[in-house]
Amino acid sequence: VLRWGGAAFLLGYGVRAAVRAVRGSSLQESDDRTTGAVPVVLTALALTWLNPHVYLDTVLLLGSMAAGHGAARWWFGGGAIVASVLWFTALGFGARALGPVFRRRRAWQVLDGVIAVVMVALALQLALG
Repeated sequence: VLRWGGAAFLLGYGVRAAVRAVRGSSLQESDDRTTGAVPVVLTALALTWLNPHVYLDTVLLLGSMAAGHGAARWWFGGGAIVASVLWFTALGFGARALGPVFRRRRAWQVLDGVIAVVMVALALQLALG
């Protein structure tokens, strides 16, 4: 059930991305106003601490993987923390650097096309075993 449900879920996301790629929809800035620091910080905190994936990934997934490393589990956990900090830092700087590129609709179409291909490929791989 999980296999087929996962495949259907991934296929659905792939189809949605393909539709966005064909239609050319993109994220549009509503206007030139800037958002204050307080709403941005509150949103970031809410997305972090109210997100169930935080707990599933950190406690269940990372915890169970670390437990398999015996006495080195603390090194494993520390490495995961360092990797996470590096990943999200790179993601933030990358987003800032690619901001001018993704102001163009065509860039979003290409990205959505790549996402569609990856999601459909993952769905097929999951479905076909």
